[in-house]
Amino acid sequence: MKKRVFIYFIIIFLSFVSLLFSSVSRVDLLTIDGPIGPITARIIEKAIKSATDDNSEALVIELNTPGGLDESTRLITRQILNSEVPIIVYVSPSGSRAASAGVFITLSAHIAAMVPGTNIGAAHPVSIGGQIDSVMEEKVTNDAVAYIKSISNKRGRNAEWAESSIRQSVSITETEALESKVIDYVANNLRELLDLVDGRKVELPSGERILKTKASEVRKIEIGWRDRILEVISSPTIAYILFTLGMWGLFFELSNPGSILPGIVGGICIILAFFAFQSLPINYAGVLLIFLAIILFVAEIKVVSHGALTIGGIISMVLGSLMLINSPAPYMRVSLTVILTVVIATALFFFFVVGMGIKAQRKKVTTGDKGMLGEIGVARTEIKPEGYVNIHGEIWRAECDPQTDGIEKGEKVKVVGISKLTLKVTKV
Repeated sequence: MKKRVFIYFIIIFLSFVSLLFSSVSRVDLLTIDGPIGPITARIIEKAIKSATDDNSEALVIELNTPGGLDESTRLITRQILNSEVPIIVYVSPSGSRAASAGVFITLSAHIAAMVPGTNIGAAHPVSIGGQIDSVMEEKVTNDAVAYIKSISNKRGRNAEWAESSIRQSVSITETEALESKVIDYVANNLRELLDLVDGRKVELPSGERILKTKASEVRKIEIGWRDRILEVISSPTIAYILFTLGMWGLFFELSNPGSILPGIVGGICIILAFFAFQSLPINYAGVLLIFLAIILFVAEIKVVSHGALTIGGIISMVLGSLMLINSPAPYMRVSLTVILTVVIATALFFFFVVGMGIKAQRKKVTTGDKGMLGEIGVARTEIKPEGYVNIHGEIWRAECDPQTDGIEKGEKVKVVGISKLTLKVTKV
């Protein structure tokens, strides 16, 4: 009887503990650190879906970005505005910023917050596909202003400042942002922020919800390896390196059919590079200049130009590399150090490595019939005009020009021809 009572007690106790833990709310945390692009939009979309499916109390996006692509930014803001889970954008850690695209994302959140030592602003649209005239620039600016004002009005934030961040590229600190009603809170850390927003009412497409984030469990959303790889590939510098490696690989496969490995590696690198180019402002004049540089490097090996083709190839590759990604935004450009390193490495590669390969192909033949030409031996017998010689420890039948005095036994001879295993020799 006592044993049965004890078992009942354990069951009740475990049920109570299970109920207690199941009632603890959970907040998802996603960290975005870097430029905004298609992969970033994909990551945020997956995080919102995961938080919605798991019925999380909120999704916190810890943001630090210098800006990004307009299309990706609009996709993210649409996802946030139509999210069925409350979105909290938290500009963090200290020293971070929400610039350009980051302003749109922060203002679109249900709750916007910043950590001390951060800033927000400078949202003026930047052309990343070449220069645009004043009329088109005004259209782009007005479109961005209208969009950011509509977002600010929907979230009850300072639309006047939002407009100035685009027209005058205004940027402000976290304290100024709070005073100007651009953001809702300044919090030293995530736990403090969750305590501050507890009990706040937010408007979702399905209706109002009151946040219960105090003492909530924080679950960090890990970005999958696939998305991390795609995010790295989308970097302008990595895309440029992949493009260069791809050209090297394809060149060697075409010049040495059957090598297989260079062709496989080159093909993969080229495909990955063009995947990255989809989200980058590529100038195809730069691509053609890089192709021209490779042609000039190869031509230097085939044609004696005393370095003129090599110099032309270096100039073409430098100009092509600088023009490849056309954007005034620093985070959308290829590092100049990387460009110079790749150009010098490519020039040396073709000038020395490929040059040595061609030199090896042009070396004197040392095997077969042609390998005997020019060899030195000793007459084993008199050669008048026929006889025998020792060459490489072998005895060969030999003949000399019958119009000469012949060759005496023991004299050195040189092979000048060969016909049906008979060497034609002259006296050294």
